[in-house]
This record gives sequence, structure tokens and C-alpha cells, in this order.
Amino acid sequence: MDTQRLILFLVFSFSLLLLWEAWQKELRPPAPANPPTQGPVPTPSTGPATGRSGDALPTTLAPAGKPRERLRVHTDTMLAEIDTQGGDIVYLELLQHKDTLHETKNFVLFGPEHRYAAQSGLIGEGLPNHRTLFHASAREFTLEQGQDRLNVHLQADTPEGLRVTKTLTFYPASYRIDIAEVIANGTVKPFATHAYFQITRDGKSPGGDPYMAQTYTGAAVYTEQSKFQKVSFEDIAKGKTPYPKSSDNGWIAIIQHYFVAALLPPDKSPREFYARKLAEDLYSVGVIVPIGPIAPGADGRVVVPLYAGPQDQDHLHSVAPGLELVVDYGWLTVIAAALFWVLNLFHGWMGNWGLAIILLTVVIKLIFFPLSAASYRSMAKMKLVTPRLMKLREQYADDKTKLNQAMMELYKTEKINPLGGCLPILVQIPVFIALYWVLFESVELRQAPFYLWIKDLSAPDPWYVLPTLMMASMIVQTKMNPTPPDPVQAKVMMIMPFAFGVMFYFFPSGLVLYWFVNNILSILQQWQITRMIEGEKAAAGAKR
Repeated sequence: MDTQRLILFLVFSFSLLLLWEAWQKELRPPAPANPPTQGPVPTPSTGPATGRSGDALPTTLAPAGKPRERLRVHTDTMLAEIDTQGGDIVYLELLQHKDTLHETKNFVLFGPEHRYAAQSGLIGEGLPNHRTLFHASAREFTLEQGQDRLNVHLQADTPEGLRVTKTLTFYPASYRIDIAEVIANGTVKPFATHAYFQITRDGKSPGGDPYMAQTYTGAAVYTEQSKFQKVSFEDIAKGKTPYPKSSDNGWIAIIQHYFVAALLPPDKSPREFYARKLAEDLYSVGVIVPIGPIAPGADGRVVVPLYAGPQDQDHLHSVAPGLELVVDYGWLTVIAAALFWVLNLFHGWMGNWGLAIILLTVVIKLIFFPLSAASYRSMAKMKLVTPRLMKLREQYADDKTKLNQAMMELYKTEKINPLGGCLPILVQIPVFIALYWVLFESVELRQAPFYLWIKDLSAPDPWYVLPTLMMASMIVQTKMNPTPPDPVQAKVMMIMPFAFGVMFYFFPSGLVLYWFVNNILSILQQWQITRMIEGEKAAAGAKR
């Protein structure tokens, strides 16, 4: 019985922990609005991996010829704004994803709530950088139907005779933007330099995150050698740099709940990664790549794609190696990834994520059917011998040692496992936690409707109908289970449905749907097994 109490304590403690996280998330104030910012020009901690020793990221503004402007770019997936000062992408609205709190508005990844921008420039004194004023031929650009790409050209010249063209290329049905730095060498000498590409962001978590989604907001680096590594804003502020500095493959990104902005240099090309704190609550991560040498009269070019969009797992696989790892399921990734794969398969069949969750519940129940059946048989037998256990407690009320011996002898005689009733719960806890993270981390389930009042399976039930039904199903299960002989344990078991019910008011409705359907299947299975055991007992008594 001590072991059973320990199991109940662990289950209850886990429930309280999730409830506390939900409460904390609910009370957390929304992030204040922040306008986009250019921020100070960064200085890398080390020189470029293949650069000249005198190279450094520039610290002075190039001369400005006219006031800065905002260029607007329209595609079928995004609305982007480009600042002519630096050619930075300072606004990015995703047209196929709705805002977390306002379903009538599109989700905005870059600005205005966060200081968030994609920047690039050249390294060297007097060369155009992300603080240089560029010139563009137009202010509005639209990717028309049938076009395979849209190029936005921004141009800046240097007094020495270099012409620098920054080209941003947008594609249909894509969240990829190719950022190219092209240098036309109009001097009489060969020219070589380095380009930097960086993402600058404040350290605030995305506003409006639903309730208790304790997800990661920060940087990440991936290489084939070191694999996926998170680099938190706190580590960047402290100067901790556990990631590889130089490589010929890999990418660097900033991750937030459901979305990612990643710089993806081509494989087999040299690069240096960097991450630094620019100002109070402002950070940048980026990559430095070499250009040249460029002969007089020739052009030099470097292109680094930017992926800025949802963490769509099917798509991330094809964008860059390892990019799918930004979908972080935590320490149960193996189980969670398998659950999502099955869910995605069922969704392809049924076209509804809620129905896919129900079908997944049935499949999990079938997988654990033998274990559940054995447990419910043990519980059914426990219910039959409960009167005898109560008599033993009265008989040995003053001698716990003899009471435990008598109870163990009774269990042995009746072939009962006293812990059998806890096994289904214990087995399902890892699945439950893994599904919790699948629902919160998979953008495919973000704002996915079920039926009637449930418009978002990743958010709590707005009318609390599913949690109430789940609580009622747990009460029914409790009534069907044998009453523990220990009065304290019996009270705990009576409180558990209500404690879980309150906790589930904060859980995503998809998770509550899973647990409710699981409870209904468990009740039916338990009822059938109990009926069979009672029939066997009655038949055995009749033979005597």
C-alpha cells in the first residue's frame, strides 16, 4: 500500500505542477509593444573565419542621400516591408496564419509588437551595411499569379567605385526569401570582403501565447558535427557560446512558439556563426560568409536564404537539413514524434484533427488492451474482496504487521495484484505528456477546429464542456473501482476527479478530448470485465 500511495502522490504532484504553470501563464501580463529598431551595428567576437585580419563589421553610417522609406512586398503567403535604410526586412505578416488573440487578423512575425528584423551588409570600412541608405526603383512589389519569383533590388554605391546591389527574392507558396549581396567591382584592383546576415530580435516571448505553453524563445544553431544546439538569450547576454564558430554547413535561427526565422547558407561553403547582445533586451544572431576575390570589372555574389514562417514539419524537412528539429517536444521527443506522425496520417485520412485524436486514442487503447484487461481484472477481484479486507482491518486494527500479512495472504489466495489498478494510469502518463507537447508545439494543430464550439484544439475549451464531461467520466471510474481500505487513501481517490477536472480546464481541448475518449473506452472495458468476473464468481458459487 505504501507503493500505491507513492504512485498516487507522484501523479497528483505532476498534476499540481501543470496547474501551477497554467495559473502562472494566465497571470502573466502581455508583452508591451515595441517599434522596430535598427540597433547598433554588431562587432563579432572573433574575426571572420576566412577573412583578412583588418576586416570588421562597420561602425559608421554611409552617407544618406534622401529620407528612408518602406517598400511593400505582396505574395500569396506574406506581406513584407523592407526599410531602405539597410535593406532590412522589418515587417512580416503571414497571410495564411491568424493572430493568436484576434482571429480576424493575420499573424505578424516581424513587428510591431517586437523589435524583430532580418539584416545584412558588407564588412569593411565604407562598405554598405544594414545602416546604409539604399535606393529602390519602386515602393510596391507584387508577386503575380503565374510568376515563379519576385526580385526586389536595392542599390548603393561607394566613392571607390563599387556598386552594391542587395536583392531579395520572394517565391510563391513559400516562406523562403533569398537575400543576395552582389558587388560590381568598378575599381582597378581585385577586391575581397565578407558579408554578414543576421536576425535581430528582443528577448520577449510572443504575446498571446495560450495559457501554459512554456515554450522556448531564443536562438538555435545546427551543424552536421554538433547537431542541434539551443543558445538562450540569457547565455548570449552572459557571453556563453557553446555553439561551433566555424563550419562549412549548418544554419542559425531564432525560434519562438510555432514559428522560426532561420538563415540557411548553402552547404559546403565556409561560414562563421555569431550571437551577441546588442543592447538591453536586444540580441542578434548571424552568419559571416566570404565574397571574392573579385577581379576588376567583374561581379561577386553571395546568397543566403532566410526562412521566416511556421514550423511546418513536413515542409521543414525539405528546406534545410535538421531544420525540423526546431519543433521541440522536450525529453519525450521519441514518443511525441511518433504520435504526431500517426496523428498526421489519420488527419490525411479524415481531414479533421479532432477525429484524428479520437482515432489515435482508440489505437493506443488497443495497443495497451492486454495490460488494461489484466489491470481491470485485478480491480474487479479487488472490489469483490473489499468486504473481507474491511473485516481484516477491524480484526487487526491494533496490529498493522498482522494486518499487512493477512492482506497479502488474501491477495495471494485470490491472485490479485494490489497495484494493478494503477498500471493503466502510469503507462499512459508518458503518452499524455508527449501528446500535451504535440498539441502545443505542432503548428499544424494551431487553431485547428473540431466541431461546434471547439474552434482551436490547441487552446482550452471556451465553454468548459469537455473538461466537465471528462470530470464526470473520472467520477464514474472512481465509483467502479474498489474502495481502498485505507480511509485517507479513499478520500484522496474521491478528490482526484475534481482535482484533475479543475486542472483540465486549462489544458488544450485536444488533450482533454483524448483523455475523455480514453476514459469512455476504459469505462466500457472495465464494465465488461467486471461483469465477466462477477459472472465467473457466481457460477463458481453455484457449483459449490
